[in-house]
Amino acid sequence: MMTASSDYADMTLDELRLALAPDIAASAVFDGWNETALEAAAEMAGVDVDVAKLAFPSGSGQAMDMIDAWIANVDDAMAKEWPQERLAELKIRERIRTLVAFRLEAVEHIDEAVRRAMSVMAMPQNAPRSLQLGWRSADIMWRLAGDTATDYNHYTKRAILAGIYSATLAVFVNDTSEGKAKTHEFLERRIDGVMKFEKVKAQFLNSDRELPSLTRFLGRLRYPSR
Repeated sequence: MMTASSDYADMTLDELRLALAPDIAASAVFDGWNETALEAAAEMAGVDVDVAKLAFPSGSGQAMDMIDAWIANVDDAMAKEWPQERLAELKIRERIRTLVAFRLEAVEHIDEAVRRAMSVMAMPQNAPRSLQLGWRSADIMWRLAGDTATDYNHYTKRAILAGIYSATLAVFVNDTSEGKAKTHEFLERRIDGVMKFEKVKAQFLNSDRELPSLTRFLGRLRYPSR
């Protein structure tokens, strides 16, 4: 039977990044998103520290690489827990609420790591990549929820959901209520607001109407210029 360390030894660097991400996040609660957290995570997992550093090379982008892997890990766990066929039993509003709630519950015990990650992501030099990460998670949520829009609604839905999730996290990291009750109440209000907005929008916008300038602008959120 293989040990944990031998399992890691058989992984590619991409696989190792995802595998180490939860332990890095747990260490980031105390150490921040830095090499100290990486070394602690590698030791916990029984991974050679030098190999771990190959997965997350030192440099200005190291913290964002760790955060990227952590978010990808949550994305993957969410998709496994709530596949399309399971979500299909719910109304669209409940699908989105359920997916966001899953993400909050997944990090509830390490909310200090979330706070520190948000501080890193808010740095000006990290803004383009942070935008991409928010878009990626929103896109996964909408696809799991069964969204098949290909027109400008594809972009607006993802931009709005990314905004909701970001705002909810800002409440989450400062929420001291039992079970993060205030955060979940905030999430409910934001989703209610979006649902009302969608109903009003449907009354005024023709689904066949072309909005090239809006589409180009929102397209930059999906594929920011480098």
